[in-house]
Amino acid sequence: MSTTAVGAAMAHFALYTVVSISGASVLAIEILGTRVLGPFYGVSLFLWSALITVTLAALAAGYALGGRWADRGPRLSRLGVLLAAAGVWILVVPWMREPLLAAVEPLGLRAAVLAGSMLLFAPPLLLLGMVSPYAVRLAAKRLDDVGRTAGNLFAVSTLASVVSALLTGFFLIPSLGVTRLLLLIGCALLGGAALAWFTDRRALRGGAVGLVAAIAGVAAWDGSATRIGAGVLAHIDSPYAEIRVLESNDIRYLMLDGGIHTSVQPHTWISSHRYVAAVSVAKFFFDRPGDLLLVGLGGGAVVKDFAADGWKIDAVEIDAVVARVAETHFGLRPEECRIFCMDGRRFLRDHDTVYDVVVLDAFGSSSIPFHLVTREMFALVAEHLAPRGIVAINVETRGWDDPLLASIAATLATSFTEVVALPTSEPPNTLGNIVLFGARRSLELADDAIPHPQGFLANPAMHEVIVQKNHAWDNRYRPEMRGAIILTDDRNPVDLWSESVNRIARRSLHEFFASQGRHW
Repeated sequence: MSTTAVGAAMAHFALYTVVSISGASVLAIEILGTRVLGPFYGVSLFLWSALITVTLAALAAGYALGGRWADRGPRLSRLGVLLAAAGVWILVVPWMREPLLAAVEPLGLRAAVLAGSMLLFAPPLLLLGMVSPYAVRLAAKRLDDVGRTAGNLFAVSTLASVVSALLTGFFLIPSLGVTRLLLLIGCALLGGAALAWFTDRRALRGGAVGLVAAIAGVAAWDGSATRIGAGVLAHIDSPYAEIRVLESNDIRYLMLDGGIHTSVQPHTWISSHRYVAAVSVAKFFFDRPGDLLLVGLGGGAVVKDFAADGWKIDAVEIDAVVARVAETHFGLRPEECRIFCMDGRRFLRDHDTVYDVVVLDAFGSSSIPFHLVTREMFALVAEHLAPRGIVAINVETRGWDDPLLASIAATLATSFTEVVALPTSEPPNTLGNIVLFGARRSLELADDAIPHPQGFLANPAMHEVIVQKNHAWDNRYRPEMRGAIILTDDRNPVDLWSESVNRIARRSLHEFFASQGRHW
């Protein structure tokens, strides 16, 4: 084979490799965006919308600019410049993230999500969008080859995106974590740039060698070392969420995608979340310990509360990593419950066990799994409840008359004759958790059913819990359900309502941790 033919083959290989790296990086960056921004804003419908908007807008601008730049004398080394610039940007995202997001936070949650997405990811995505049209111009030798050449290049780029999407979500994020994966993408882009420069005989090969050396230096550095700060006991990226265990002021927190899901006193494991006390009021409707199904394990605070009184518990948690964290960092013991790592609704479909109490505690401020609050879901729950059983649903709302609460209550009423709300915060227009009870029995208790706080003065921790139980029950009310939307698998606007809750909750959360010298 002649030298010219070898050079052409190398250039062909380099071009298709560069296009593959570019296509793979685009999808990986888009998926990673939820983990980069999620701890600040929650992984909500609006975050996904912002990331998709930014991705498509940046790619569109890149296609237009790339085509124009290609007409000015295409060279493989120039294509390498695009990858190198995008790679450098991705490499510095872990350092840019916190100061940049702190700067846009005054815009308000919805605008900050869009601005943060744009500032962090639009530049590299625009540069990567320029690659495909530029590559077509490089590869097309004759006018009648353009269609086939463009089709081949876009097919290769898209297939690389498909493989990248699968690997990123299924393997790379759980295995490597966000920072390491960002560094891997940056290094891959720099590697593609080095290949392009080395292949182009007109380019400075010394620059390619220097770039490879820089890649080796970045790859040798463990970027995850900066992730664990003072008070952070664990920081894990699971297939479902970014998980942190944080201890501050003698309270241990389990945070999923930046939102607090469990808070306990580490020396007693007593929950400092008021809703746990409200949920436990359900125990007083029964003469003896019964069977509990908990959907949404979290740190296991509800399990510990019921297990302490001898209840037999099945806990369903979709994220196996959360279950391990509950055992490792929140004192959950195997004898306290059986854990099933699967979706809660699927568990109900696949099992026929009947329970005295079913607790739905899988709802965060930024994310309410819509399929767990529909008429169809509550009908499934009713099938798994004993005749005098109770379902308890923990939901965060903007107040006692939040439309979100009204619709969940109205939907619950399609399967249960009695629906009562137990608030945990006041005044009534305050952000906080409300526990809904649903049953096909009377939801009334004797005046002395719940212990009086005065009997626990010698135990301050338990005294506070008993106060919270009494507070929640004494302030119970029947939610106003007239005109409320019945939530179904077909029609369910909970994402819209939960976003407004998330906006307030995230602001309060940022202010809370900022007061302790922490920023999330």
